[in-house]
Amino acid sequence: MNPYSDPNFPDLEFVNYDDPNYTVDQGVSDEVFQTSSEDGTEEEIEAMREDRRRRNDEFQFETYHADVLKSGDAYKGEWTIYRTSTFLPEGGDGCDGTAPPQLRMERTNRKVVSMGKKILLPQSEDGFEFRVDGERIINEERLAVADDFEHGKDELEDNLNSGGDDYSSATVGRKFWPKEMKAKDFRGPAGIMCVGNGYTICDTVALPGAQNVAREDFDGPFSNMRTEIGIQYKRMRFRVKLDYCVKGFGPNESSGDGDHSKDATTTLSEGTHPPLLLCSMVVCRETLERWPRYQKKENVDESDSDRLFGPPGAKGGLYDPPPVGSDKQGEQYMLLDLDGGATVLLPYKIDQDPEAHSGNGWVTSLDWTPGRIRFQVDRKVLGGVKLRGLRSLELSEVEGEEAEIWRPRDGGKDMRR
Repeated sequence: MNPYSDPNFPDLEFVNYDDPNYTVDQGVSDEVFQTSSEDGTEEEIEAMREDRRRRNDEFQFETYHADVLKSGDAYKGEWTIYRTSTFLPEGGDGCDGTAPPQLRMERTNRKVVSMGKKILLPQSEDGFEFRVDGERIINEERLAVADDFEHGKDELEDNLNSGGDDYSSATVGRKFWPKEMKAKDFRGPAGIMCVGNGYTICDTVALPGAQNVAREDFDGPFSNMRTEIGIQYKRMRFRVKLDYCVKGFGPNESSGDGDHSKDATTTLSEGTHPPLLLCSMVVCRETLERWPRYQKKENVDESDSDRLFGPPGAKGGLYDPPPVGSDKQGEQYMLLDLDGGATVLLPYKIDQDPEAHSGNGWVTSLDWTPGRIRFQVDRKVLGGVKLRGLRSLELSEVEGEEAEIWRPRDGGKDMRR
C-alpha cells in the first residue's frame, strides 16, 4: 500500500515558488480571486494574483511571529559554535574548498537569550492597504547576563570568558535576517519562509561591484550569505546557523575586515562568480523562558535535556534524503550528526556561476525528533545568482516510532502533498 494514500499518514507540506500563483492554506476561498480574460484585463488578473500573494505574505509574517518567535517571548539557549578550517589561520584539510573542511568546535557553549518583536512604522497620510504593511519584525539575540540565571554566576563567567578571535566574539548578534523583516520578505526571493513547525531565514551581502551589474533585488553574486534553518516544537527550538563567505571576504582576511579594495567589478565583467564556502556553523538548542538543561520532575512538557543534548544523529540518518544533483555536486555536501538526535545535510561549497551544475540549485536539510513527532525540513534554493531565492520549503512529519515503516523509498524526490 502506498503510505501517501493512507488518511492516517501525516501530510507532507510543500510550498512551490516556481508557481507564480502559489498559495498557503490559510482558509481563504479561491472563489474570491477567480477571473478570466473575458471578465477583465490581464492587468486586473495580475492585480488579483498579487493581492493573493500579499495575503499569503501576511499569513507567513503573522505565523512566524506567533509560532517561531512565540509572540515576543524569550528563548534561553546554548549555542555550540563550529569553525571551518577554510577560514582559520592554521588552515588544514579542505581549506581551499576542494574537499570537505575540518570542523573545529569551540571549547565553551555560549548562553544566549533570543527574542523577536513587532514594531509599528509611522503611518503615512494615505495609510496602509494591509495592516501588516505598517509592521516590522525585529530579531534580537544577546549574551546572557547575571539576571538571566537563577544560580548562574559560574555559568555567566564561562559565557564572558569563552575566548576566540574577533569573528568568534561577534557570533552572538551576527545578522542572519534583514534588519527589519517585512511581510514581503516572506515571499520566495528573499529566502525567508515558515511551514508547519519548520522555518528558514536568510541575509546576504552583495559582492562589491555587483551593484553595477543589472540584477534583481535579491540576486547575487554575494560575498557573504547567512542562512538559518530550524524546527520549533512546544517549548523547544533547534536551529542551525550557516555562515558562508567568498575567499577574501571572511574572517582573518583583509577584505573580510571591511577592506573591500578588491576590484570585484573587473571580476564580474570577466564573467566569473566566486563560490561561497562554509565559514562557520552554530547549533542553537533553546527552550522557552528557561534554560534547556532542565531535568526537574515537575517538567511535564517534554522539553527535557535529552531531547536537545542526547545522543547524536537522527535514527537511521535523514528520514527522507533530498536530491542533491550530480555526483560532482553531491561531493560538495556534508552530512553531520548533532547531539540531541538531529542530523543536518548542508553544502560546504556553493557555486554562484549560473552555468555550474547545469544551473541546479542547493538544499539544506534538518531532521530532529523532539517528542512524539519526527520532523524533517528541507530548504531548497535556486542556482547561480538566484541562490538566495527559495524554490521550496518542505516539511515532513511522521510518528517517531513509526518512521522506519513509512520511510520514503523514492530515491530522494521532492516531497509532495
